[in-house]
Parts: sequence; structure tokens; C-alpha cells
Amino acid sequence: MSWVILIIAGLLEVVGVNGIQRLVKGEKVIGVLFMIFGFSISLALLGIAMEHISLGVAYAVWTGMGTVGSVLLGMLFYNESKDAKRIFFLSLIIIAVIGLRIVTI
Repeated sequence: MSWVILIIAGLLEVVGVNGIQRLVKGEKVIGVLFMIFGFSISLALLGIAMEHISLGVAYAVWTGMGTVGSVLLGMLFYNESKDAKRIFFLSLIIIAVIGLRIVTI
């Protein structure tokens, strides 16, 4: 169950980052709401997940999910580059996160 909570925390981190992007684009109220909702719940869930998952693994997975999710969000909705090199390195992050899950019991 801790891994499910950690995955939800990672997804909500992306919601918070999306709030930052909306804020930068001039959508102040919705941006702040996304940031507060996404980051506060994400951090709370990260803390809960860390009761059963070690600090290093939980934080690495959480930040990895936030990184990949934010880059994908930028590619899909904010017209950021979809260069093959970017996708390759995102794949490496995903492989590393899956690897951490496999070796962590």
C-alpha cells in the first residue's frame, strides 16, 4: 500500500508543478490553487509512504516521478521539445525508478 501512496504522491507533485507553470502563464488564482493542493497533499503522502519505504528510495522515486511527469506535461501541453534524446533520458529515469522498486522489499 505504501507504494501506491508514493505513486499518488508523485502524481500530485506534477499537479503542483503544473500550478507553477499556470502561475507563470498569468493564471494566478488557478495556479496557486494547483500549487497548494498538489504540493501539500503530495508531501503529506510522501511522509506516509516513508513510514514503510526507506528515505532514499522514497525520495528518489518521488522526485523521479515528478521529473518525468513534469517533462511529459511540458511536452504534451506546453509545446516543449519532444527530442529523441530527451525521451531516451526520461526512459533512463523510469528504468531507475522501476529498478528501485524491484530491489526494495
